Amino acid sequence: MLKNDLIAGAEAAAQECGLKPRAIYHMVENGQLPVIRMGRRLYFRRSELDAAFRSSAQDAA
Repeated sequence: MLKNDLIAGAEAAAQECGLKPRAIYHMVENGQLPVIRMGRRLYFRRSELDAAFRSSAQDAA
């Protein structure tokens, strides 16, 4: 289950969220997205991305 939850790289996270990779990098830099850093590589949890975008949608409504 944990392996299915992990997304490697901003490009993969962007594809999962329907955004451009630059938008993902920008959101990480601003602390809007939770990220796991291992060296220069970024890892995201699918469940945390879902929660982050779900809360953003509720804030906008």
